[in-house]
Amino acid sequence: MGRRLQSRPHVTGFSIVEALVALVVMSVGMLGIAGLYVSSLKAGRTAILRTQAVNFAADIADRIRANRTAKNAYDTAVTAPCTVPGGGATLAETTARNLAATDTCQWIATIQAVLPAGNALIQFVPGNPAGMPNNYVVTVSWQEPGEQQGFSYQLRVQA
Repeated sequence: MGRRLQSRPHVTGFSIVEALVALVVMSVGMLGIAGLYVSSLKAGRTAILRTQAVNFAADIADRIRANRTAKNAYDTAVTAPCTVPGGGATLAETTARNLAATDTCQWIATIQAVLPAGNALIQFVPGNPAGMPNNYVVTVSWQEPGEQQGFSYQLRVQA
């Protein structure tokens, strides 16, 4: 009858080229995953530092509100941190100013210890007799590792 065509035997498995292509595709995928992991670590560190800065600002805001008679004693531009100011007109005013100096000193020391290149500033804005309350502008600043510019958080406090 006729001649039978011989076919090549069916080959199974991968060739070396297929294996190398698969390896390259997997390598690119793994590099992408590693990049995402590093980015998530950086974002987590940034979030922690920002949360700490907000907490520090809220902390001194609570201290200012609790010691309303200290007025400009919390102003770090007027009173150098970690110095006890001179006496006030009354014993209560002297005590309030000393408490403000202690609060400010401890607060700034904690910021400098916790935040990288951390610093803080409090500015006092006096109110007026017409009913405008005293205001404070609290600024917490820090430098995140690996970043060129610094970061800061600002909070306005009425007391």
